[in-house]
Amino acid sequence: MSVEEPRRIVLFRHAKADWPEVTDHERPLAERGRRDAAVAGRRLTDTGIHVDLALCSTSTRTRETWKLAVHEFPQRPKTVYEERIYEASPGELIALLNESPDDVRNIVMVGHNPGIQGLADILSGRSDGDAGERMRRRGFPAAAFAVVSFDGPWKALEPGAGTLIDYWAPEE
Repeated sequence: MSVEEPRRIVLFRHAKADWPEVTDHERPLAERGRRDAAVAGRRLTDTGIHVDLALCSTSTRTRETWKLAVHEFPQRPKTVYEERIYEASPGELIALLNESPDDVRNIVMVGHNPGIQGLADILSGRSDGDAGERMRRRGFPAAAFAVVSFDGPWKALEPGAGTLIDYWAPEE
């Protein structure tokens, strides 16, 4: 693969979680979250992006979101459950993406707000079509995802380097 081919990062917020009496890290998905995660997986498949690697937070709700979403994919990518995503800042998430091998073209990162939304905002120096307007209008609700495209190696990923090319959020 040449570094001239654009890379894509799908920034995927976990689906709606329930609030049982467990630690935040162990919160499971609510019934609506289970439905929205599957819908998000179908919508991600519709983008036509072949995901090479999934980086998923270790929290219960992100793991459940990913399991339901990836079930909709024609081919399951390699998945790494990464504890550094939980409660990470956008800068910490960029540092994690900078560690990605150069043979990986497209990554989905399943995480939490405010980090995932902040990362989408920080990476997107530009936006295609109305994706930026839709993201500003809707915010980044549970099960939403943004797709950011950029050129160059992962170690060169930095604020403003990308273009927001797609955004999706479930119906309210």
